[in-house]
Amino acid sequence: MNKIGRIAWMLFAFPLLNPAQTPSSASVPAHILVTIGHHYGHEPQVLTRDDLTVITPRYEPLVVTNLVPLRGERAGLDLYVLVDNCSSCEAGTKFQELSRFIGSQPSTTAVGVAYIDNGQLKVAETPTPDRARVLKALNAPAGSKPASPYDALRDLIATWRPASSRRAVLMVTNGINPAAPGNALDPSAEAAIEAAQRAGVIVYAIYHPSADYFTSDTSKIYEGQVQIAHVAHDTGGEAYFMGFGPLPSIAPFLADIADHLSNQYLLEFLAAPGEESGALQELTVKSRIADIELMTPERAWVSGSALTDK
Repeated sequence: MNKIGRIAWMLFAFPLLNPAQTPSSASVPAHILVTIGHHYGHEPQVLTRDDLTVITPRYEPLVVTNLVPLRGERAGLDLYVLVDNCSSCEAGTKFQELSRFIGSQPSTTAVGVAYIDNGQLKVAETPTPDRARVLKALNAPAGSKPASPYDALRDLIATWRPASSRRAVLMVTNGINPAAPGNALDPSAEAAIEAAQRAGVIVYAIYHPSADYFTSDTSKIYEGQVQIAHVAHDTGGEAYFMGFGPLPSIAPFLADIADHLSNQYLLEFLAAPGEESGALQELTVKSRIADIELMTPERAWVSGSALTDK
């Protein structure tokens, strides 16, 4: 089911509920990152917690306890650029654009660089505010044996020791897992999604093919694009691709990602009654303000502890 279809299903599947509920004594704190996506030609207004409603498939709207704009002293971000060495088709100019994107990040953003080489994760630089070190570590992909990029993404998240409560990954990959079963469900992608949701990591993905994409099985290319869209959407991010060939430029999409990263909030709420700490809870966040798109993960990790002062 595509994104529009999932959204339409949720609108009809969730009952209309009374938003005026009292917190259950069994409720525990949870939090997610909320991104204002497309805001249709105008600067988005600053949201307050009264502007948002959090609902789940089975319960009344949840109690929103705090909504913190992630700007100023709270703007800290750890951003990993994760490059799949398989994505080696005419990458030179794209990586010049990627270098400029990295150089344009605010001083509150620490950037790291990692590679997927023959399916294995190789960290070249952990997140640092030193742009010179980051750019020295960034190289265009030289080509490697195709393997699941999602195992490397999961490993990156598992070994990540963040300096900030806000984390994101920008993947450059063709998304193809040669070992994936012949259906829409790729276990390695599902495991990466769960790892990202547990850790509160948002994934952005830019499709870039391997040098031999024009002789490759187009069904595999399509499946790869489906999977990167799935991983990005379910973690609160976005995937970018146009056809099976390389994008003529990635600069417009990098600008879109930069806009997303500059319009994020930490949303705290009380998990559904009976939901235990140490679990993922399905949810949807809706806004009462028209003409903005909210991007959130499909599930939130119920940690049982709040992150901000009330």
